[in-house]
Amino acid sequence: MSLLTVSQPYAAITLGSNSFNMLVANSVGNKPIVIAKYKRKVRLAEGIGEDGMLSEHVMQRGLECLAMFADMLAQHHIDSANVAVFATATLRVIRNADEFHQRAMPILLHPIEVISGLREAELIYQGMVATTKGEGRRLVIDIGGASTEFIIGDGNQVLFKTSLPMGCVLFNQRFFSHAPLQAIDFEQAVDYVNTILAEHRPHLLDLGWQSVVGASGAVQSVVSVLQHRQRSEVITLKILFGFRNEILSQADARLSGINGLNAEQAPTFSAGVAILIALFESLSISRLHLAGGALREGVLQLLADRIAAKVSI
Repeated sequence: MSLLTVSQPYAAITLGSNSFNMLVANSVGNKPIVIAKYKRKVRLAEGIGEDGMLSEHVMQRGLECLAMFADMLAQHHIDSANVAVFATATLRVIRNADEFHQRAMPILLHPIEVISGLREAELIYQGMVATTKGEGRRLVIDIGGASTEFIIGDGNQVLFKTSLPMGCVLFNQRFFSHAPLQAIDFEQAVDYVNTILAEHRPHLLDLGWQSVVGASGAVQSVVSVLQHRQRSEVITLKILFGFRNEILSQADARLSGINGLNAEQAPTFSAGVAILIALFESLSISRLHLAGGALREGVLQLLADRIAAKVSI
């Protein structure tokens, strides 16, 4: 009987427009086993000004998170060769991205790779497949802070992928920045989703799917509230309309009267519900399940494969 080899620890870091994440893992028989998770709601997209520059305040928020990640890398004794750092929508678009990279390098001691929306979609799908049971053709939706990825796949094969410029942090600033919220805020957000989605909607519907999974903080927030209330974790349009009505009944932006919603989730909850309502209606989605993993798990698997390839050489 052969013993499975255990790799040195490695870390996958993803710098999203809403959250920064770090997963630390060992490989056991080439399969990543997560040993630590770190996450901070940096909300990077909040800092994008009309001039396309990231504000100093929000940039500093991101750099402080990277300093925490650097401390954790040291604590876990992770070699810099065993780290992957991938950034998404906000660092794709801001005009002062070079400054962020220059200031991050001496903190993290590792370069940041900014990936395209299509590459992000591929990694999201790989992370979903690696962590989520299911068969047949699946539609995967990842609603981020500044972009939303749509992927249709069957098994390991990706049949369709796209990344569109809409997300919870951007929608929060555009439609949900005041309180109390009104029904018109949701209507305008839904109309905007429909406008952005229009070009891809026919192809998505033509391909079709057997099931839909959500791989985003927006979906996680809805599911966590349902869990708190000991209700089914399957998201339906009826559930989303119920949350919309609850949101509209709140007098303050903190949404403190919504049972089960924590303070960290509250700032982008309304935007997430609005985007989901639009997608359910436009794509005739009846049920949506939370994926077991997404981008960070996809990056982790990519890193595990790289390390395994080095060992085998």
